[in-house]
Amino acid sequence: MTKLKLGASLAALFFITVATVMPVVAQEPDYLLQPEDVVQITVYEQPDLDTTARISSTGEIAFPLLGKIKVAGLAVSELRDKIEKLLARDYLVNPQVQVFIGQYHMKQVSVLGSVQKPGKYDMYAERQTTVLEAIAMAEGFSDVANPNGTRIIRKENGEERTIPVRVTDITKKGMKEKDVFLKPGDIIFVPESFF
Repeated sequence: MTKLKLGASLAALFFITVATVMPVVAQEPDYLLQPEDVVQITVYEQPDLDTTARISSTGEIAFPLLGKIKVAGLAVSELRDKIEKLLARDYLVNPQVQVFIGQYHMKQVSVLGSVQKPGKYDMYAERQTTVLEAIAMAEGFSDVANPNGTRIIRKENGEERTIPVRVTDITKKGMKEKDVFLKPGDIIFVPESFF
């Protein structure tokens, strides 16, 4: 076997091994890293650089040779590219980096108003959470709830926005597209019925 084929075979074996050994956490392709996420970084043939780090409240991680790196707001692929470029600039020739999210920060929403158990609830880590799922986490509507008055209060770009949700469109008419996907920090408010 030639050295080139052997090198390619070893590289393939490495990435297969990493993929099977690393914890299985669903990777959302458009997910942007946030403080409190845990990232696992592996550099091929450089075990001293392998790092598991929790993203700080300032959005940074400490990485061998490179020091503190700003990572919050980047997609996993962007972080991989950033580390490869930084390592290639001063330290390694053609570094091959793998980045995995080992643990998502606890994303929460608040469910308030006329539900059985108002409070803060953790969103699903492995997939998006819908408004009806969040209401179910709060054990459903109270006896005096007005489900069709449900609204999501969301802050985006410093602005507060209200998204109305007609629950019967989802539950009785089967309009699943109206079961809005939530974002961390959303507030779901269910008003009381006036009747």
